[in-house]
Amino acid sequence: MDWQALSLSLQLAAATALLLLPFAVWLARRLAWSPFRGQGAIEAAILLPLVLPPTVLGYYLLLGFGGASPLAELYHALTGRALVFTFDGLLAASLIFNLPFAVQPMQRAFAAIPREVREAAWVSGLSRWQTFLRVELPLAWPGIAAALALTFAHTLGEFGVVLMVGGSLPGETRTIAIAIYDQAQAFNDSAAAGMSALLLVLSFIAVALVSRLGRSVTGR
Repeated sequence: MDWQALSLSLQLAAATALLLLPFAVWLARRLAWSPFRGQGAIEAAILLPLVLPPTVLGYYLLLGFGGASPLAELYHALTGRALVFTFDGLLAASLIFNLPFAVQPMQRAFAAIPREVREAAWVSGLSRWQTFLRVELPLAWPGIAAALALTFAHTLGEFGVVLMVGGSLPGETRTIAIAIYDQAQAFNDSAAAGMSALLLVLSFIAVALVSRLGRSVTGR
């Protein structure tokens, strides 16, 4: 077992889920309740990582994060670090390719809350912010938890984008998925099998959790 790669993957997955949470909640709530011009295009853009080959998405992220890009130059001026072949770049890429996994379950959860429930909270004297915290979030929590589980599991298993943007630098960008590939290439079947089995178990747990939470949203 490559514990260093596993530790880095867990850090990346946890950071992605936590950083993506507030933006995904805001965007999912807006898409569910406040239709606006161009919403279809926004939703299509969010879904793109689901249908684009990971290498294609990784290639465009590599161009966007590369040293000659304005984004890379700005980031380097602010932090002194690069976005390509660094953990920072992996995290930025992870936030992008996980958007559909974070937004869609939350959007369905918020859409399942009847408008009358919010209106009743307003009539009862709650402000919009209080209604969000005390009514909407508890009702949408199964969808939010499902989104977090999907985001975490998908980050652990992502390969193509991670390889394109980060490469395979031990302790910096070598995730568990990359480690499995490296071990398979080296014909170290036992190590590759052990790490693959771990990801299989984690993915199964995440899918089971999402399925259970999805039934909770449907029931409500």
